[in-house]
Amino acid sequence: MEATVKLEISDAEWEVMRIVWTLGESNSRQITEILAAKMGWKSATVKTLLGRLVKKQALATQKSGNAFTYTPLVEEQDAMDSATRALFGHLCQMKVGQTLSDLIDNLTLSKANIAELQQQLSDKALTAPDTVSCNCLPEGCEA
Repeated sequence: MEATVKLEISDAEWEVMRIVWTLGESNSRQITEILAAKMGWKSATVKTLLGRLVKKQALATQKSGNAFTYTPLVEEQDAMDSATRALFGHLCQMKVGQTLSDLIDNLTLSKANIAELQQQLSDKALTAPDTVSCNCLPEGCEA
């Protein structure tokens, strides 16, 4: 599995990947049953999504009897990190801090997660600039 991944997948494909990442490997029947219960999706929908993910090289497939077994070709954390970096790359750099603050307000975090974030922020504060410049326009802005 590669360290730097650029995986561009739809919200529906994320649902499939979450199942395969959680199970480690899964056959098409298991994935279909889970997504039928969770999302109300039909077998044909799931098979289409699985095919797309194989084509995008997010999943490997192996035939086992009359079913296919799927395994992830990308690490879950790498995919999440890549998606997050891509999203934050679209934001004005002056507003990233507020966006992170809003995100933290709306997430459920464990005490261990909070302690780790507090340590990261303390470490980051040692070298942080006083202000962050706008990157929306070549000459910046005053926003």
